Amino acid sequence: MLGLIDMNQHDIKHLYWRAGFGLTPKQLQKLSAHQRDYVVSSLFDDSSTVTYLEVDTSKLNRYSAKGLLKNNKLRKEFRDLNREMLKEYNVQWIKRLAQSPEVLRERMTLFWTNHFVCRDTNMRHVQQYYNTLRSHALGHFGDFVKAISKEPAMLKYLNNKQNRKKKPNENFARELMELFTLGEGHYTEADIKESARAFTGYNNTFEGQFILRERQHDHDFKTFMGHTGRYDGDDIIDIILKQKQCAHFICRKIYSYFVNEAIDEQHVEEMTEVFYKDYDISNLMTYVFMSDWFYRDTNKGTKIKSPVELLVGIQKIVPFRFNDSKDLFKIQKLLGQTLLNPPNVAGWKGGKSWIDSNTIMIRLKLPSILLSNSEISITEKGEFEDAFEAYSKKNRRQKFVNVTVNWETFDTQFKNFNYEHLKAHIIVAKLNSGTETYLESLKQSSKQDFCVQLMSLPEFQMC
Repeated sequence: MLGLIDMNQHDIKHLYWRAGFGLTPKQLQKLSAHQRDYVVSSLFDDSSTVTYLEVDTSKLNRYSAKGLLKNNKLRKEFRDLNREMLKEYNVQWIKRLAQSPEVLRERMTLFWTNHFVCRDTNMRHVQQYYNTLRSHALGHFGDFVKAISKEPAMLKYLNNKQNRKKKPNENFARELMELFTLGEGHYTEADIKESARAFTGYNNTFEGQFILRERQHDHDFKTFMGHTGRYDGDDIIDIILKQKQCAHFICRKIYSYFVNEAIDEQHVEEMTEVFYKDYDISNLMTYVFMSDWFYRDTNKGTKIKSPVELLVGIQKIVPFRFNDSKDLFKIQKLLGQTLLNPPNVAGWKGGKSWIDSNTIMIRLKLPSILLSNSEISITEKGEFEDAFEAYSKKNRRQKFVNVTVNWETFDTQFKNFNYEHLKAHIIVAKLNSGTETYLESLKQSSKQDFCVQLMSLPEFQMC
């Protein structure tokens, strides 16, 4: 039987780097005694509940839509409050990614963040949006899309609040098909126009509750993808789900993110057959994580970690906290990925785009910066120097970042690890002979220093 397959530690680490952000030695030891079905089932069991991520937004209760409309001073206060709350949400989410037992749900939430891309400045709407992602991350894809179509943040971001019967706005209808469900080239301009009519009248209250403005909604017949009826937005989504291309589009994106950017079309077709049956995201992800091909060497250590994956992965190995949240935003900005702030409607490109002449230096230096209070050595004038100096030139004596490192937890977790075991736990990608020789020369250093050096290798950039 498929489930009765032993998993070696390398397989488990591969799974937990793709379905999460790595794992502790204690977790690895516990899971190593079990077979694949247990290990995979444990991931889903741990993420079976939905724990919303929330910050205190009670200070926003004193503001009303009418009050903000009439008073410039109040509007500025409202914007400033929201800005601070958004920063706090960013901090709490990074902490959640590193510490939550619901690791698969949080990883899936991060994935969907870059699929259903959205950006907003109203904290209540942002919090509601990301908790909707969290809630549906492992559920039914159709219900997911319908929920997203009614979210205040998305209604604003893709201009659907301006979508009215007498003057349809096609922005959301176009992105619904191009970016969220079908992919470019699998719909017509007529489909966009008819779909936009179905989403007319979608709106929300100031507090964030969805409402349909009946007078602004087009109740007439629409013809969409060969079907005719008095459709609303949910009907349009149901018709889209009938297209097998929808299942294929999502499966291809999931394969690229969780398995390999080099697409194996046969494996995507297998996934599509599974997903098209019921659009159950949990069933699809179970199929992926249970498949033999997921654990092939060609799929291990091939993914460039996103900045968030890199940052959280370091925290999983050596816990630390930023003493000033500004430092966390500083690092995210320099690495090229600030949570809650995607670059555009298509999101972050990912893959090789994470690495350029600016980011590679700070990525390689990041473990030393965070864990050893190191500065960045600047020897040549260049783009990175400009970016770095913008943060450091005001006071060269200050640390680049100020963190508290919990080496005690690291020492406890890795107490029984020798240098070979530590290397095997931290590095997933295959090391070249030159790197192996370099590491041999470091084995006289402390285990803490050796750990920092391991995380400073180019191979640590991969998972």
